[in-house]
Amino acid sequence: MAADTDGSGVHVVALCGSLRDSSCTQRAVERALDGARAAGGTGAVIDLREHDLPPLDPDVDSQGDSDAVVRRVRGADAVLLGTPMYHGSYSGVLKNALDHCGFDEFEGKTVGLLAVAGGGFPVPALDHLRSVCRALDAWVLPHQVAVPNAASQFEAGEVVDDRLDERVRVLGRRVVAYAHIEPDTPSFEADENVGAVD
Repeated sequence: MAADTDGSGVHVVALCGSLRDSSCTQRAVERALDGARAAGGTGAVIDLREHDLPPLDPDVDSQGDSDAVVRRVRGADAVLLGTPMYHGSYSGVLKNALDHCGFDEFEGKTVGLLAVAGGGFPVPALDHLRSVCRALDAWVLPHQVAVPNAASQFEAGEVVDDRLDERVRVLGRRVVAYAHIEPDTPSFEADENVGAVD
């Protein structure tokens, strides 16, 4: 399915996997949401610092603010996941939030990925998040954003590199454009690829 030309009515939520004050991840995610709004959508960050979200206990039906967080993710048309890279992967804070969610929140939903690192490119964190989203049957955008050397990328809350800033905003625009992708679009290839025949 081609991208929608009108993003009106598309609501995007972003989960920020950083609890730091003046978080570069938070700033990058907010900038991506600027791109979503420019495409005609609406957007909001689920700031995990503001929620009581204990480590998931599968034997407990509802923990802390988990119902509120899960409800907001489920109600979104698309999701942005933003994380700092910790020890070569995404943050435990984001992992715990995702653990509270499941197929009801992510199956068939479009997801955009963004990762931030204090040093080099945080590609492993993006790869790991992509695997998690695939396990939840989400539609992950090919376009993703890696923000290396994060401390030098922001000034007064703004991205200083114009090319990086555009890449971040493109993520927001594309998550809106592809929010209603059809999972089972008929195609010539689907009819022809019938598998092995005896």
